[in-house]
Amino acid sequence: MAFKQLISAFNKRLIFSSNPSSGFCNFSSKSSPYLVKVGIPEFLKGIGKGVETHVEKLENEIGDLHMLIVTRTLKLKKLGIPCKHRKLILQHAHKYRLGLWRPKAEPMKG
Repeated sequence: MAFKQLISAFNKRLIFSSNPSSGFCNFSSKSSPYLVKVGIPEFLKGIGKGVETHVEKLENEIGDLHMLIVTRTLKLKKLGIPCKHRKLILQHAHKYRLGLWRPKAEPMKG
């Protein structure tokens, strides 16, 4: 009985509160203002941590970003990319595939 009263009080507070979104998370469907056409240089620069030093090697051997996204660790190892950098590239490639991460564009200087 007390549980039902507690639930009904909570529901009333949500319904009659002055701020209708006070009990809910605030989600936005707007896209980020930092979207930019992404290639291998932008992708690696977005990762940072020294990974951008491999831009030329990856562009020559792999080609485009789509091929980098589906590349496996053994191919990166054969290209001579160190373990920590391979791990970062593969982690960010997975997040990029899922839509959870994108490299941010640098603000335009005007």
